[in-house]
Amino acid sequence: MPRKHFMAGLALAVGLAGAGPALAQSCQNNPGQFPAWLDAFRAEAAAAGISQNAIAALNGVGYRQDIVNRDRAQGVFSQTFLEFSDRMVSQYRLDTGFARLNQYASLFASVEQQTGVPGAVIVAFWALETDFGANTGDENTISALATLAFDCRRPEQFRPQLLDALRILDRGDLTLSQLRGAWAGEIGQVQFQPTDYLRSGVDADGNGRVDLLNDTADIIASAGNLIAYHGWQRGQPWLEEVTLTQALPWEQADVYNMLPRSQWAGWGVVRRDGSALPSDRTPASLLLPMGRNGPAFLAYDNFHVFLDWNESLVYSTTAAYLATRFAGAPRVSRGGTVNSLSLDQIRELQRLLVGQGFNVGAIDGIIGAQTRIAVRTMQQRLGLPADGYPTTELLGAMRGTPVPAGLSQSQIAELQSLLAARGYDVGPIDGIMGARTRAAITAVQQQLGLPADGIPTEELLARLRG
Repeated sequence: MPRKHFMAGLALAVGLAGAGPALAQSCQNNPGQFPAWLDAFRAEAAAAGISQNAIAALNGVGYRQDIVNRDRAQGVFSQTFLEFSDRMVSQYRLDTGFARLNQYASLFASVEQQTGVPGAVIVAFWALETDFGANTGDENTISALATLAFDCRRPEQFRPQLLDALRILDRGDLTLSQLRGAWAGEIGQVQFQPTDYLRSGVDADGNGRVDLLNDTADIIASAGNLIAYHGWQRGQPWLEEVTLTQALPWEQADVYNMLPRSQWAGWGVVRRDGSALPSDRTPASLLLPMGRNGPAFLAYDNFHVFLDWNESLVYSTTAAYLATRFAGAPRVSRGGTVNSLSLDQIRELQRLLVGQGFNVGAIDGIIGAQTRIAVRTMQQRLGLPADGYPTTELLGAMRGTPVPAGLSQSQIAELQSLLAARGYDVGPIDGIMGARTRAAITAVQQQLGLPADGIPTEELLARLRG
């Protein structure tokens, strides 16, 4: 289900790598306070109109250190896109998915008519989340959510989920014995959080209950309803594999940099089969999950629904690609040779980037958004193709070549403020070099007669101050 933290449901089937954010390390619980907290929560639930029968599900619930440990240890994938997609887009999932699409063709057609969401997209999530219901999880949902709602790390996220889990019992959709799933509270064959269950669950067969554990009609209709809730645009594409026929301004290849499709066509981007892209104004971004030498996609507005479902670029790209396979696309091209980094090498690169004043988030070996921004900027400084993907070439250059010191995060924030005062759109003033900040820097460099490379420097900051 859509969420901005890593998906616990998928952890049922695949291994995880990496460490939690710094907050997870500094945040400390006092388990001795849990009973008093639980009593206060019972009172809160009663005040919210939840019945005593449902609240009784909290009886006997204790603090679970194992759940906290799993939350602290979670991380997104360190695999490359091809490593992960090769593993997850298995022949079993393809065969089973096509069988489901055929078996429930009329139901998928009805759901698409109502929500605009194609069956291929629903089946892709169904496959990746639980292998079509084979791995829904067996954790006690109430127990797990009570610990996470008490936990100091993210109580504001899990407290409403615990309340809504009790409301599911009150509504009669599931019994307490059925309310089991992933360790972070996801339930059912497409792994809904309780809030999603209540808001987007559909009783498709009209039996008076929303059953996302066993009722196929409810599962398919509810998945379509939730995807539509998060902004799916009817009749629009989500991901399309493309071929790059020439070098292009690689810094433009960013999943959040939406340009008219005609612009990509003008830069030599063609369809997988070599035919021309439509030269129209349909917004799309060039997604290079393994850099300019790996697979290439155009990502459309609907792709951001996949990112909303899971913020990991590797997962979201794999889910969207799997959906294209169910829609008839061929197996993805392998591209050329990509000199990807190992987990330890990515950590080393992150430390080197921090030493240059970049904010990469946690030094965890994960290529997250902040690391990609820092990599792209450093590639520009070193004269490398700025596709935002870390390679052995970049690591070697950073190890052995003196690099001019860049601005600190606070200096970049000051620069953003000065640019905003001049009327430039820099996005949030956060000290992070995003696409809008880079575009503003390039424009003001041109105005001031400086090299227009989009790189923030002491000289530029001094010019704007004066």
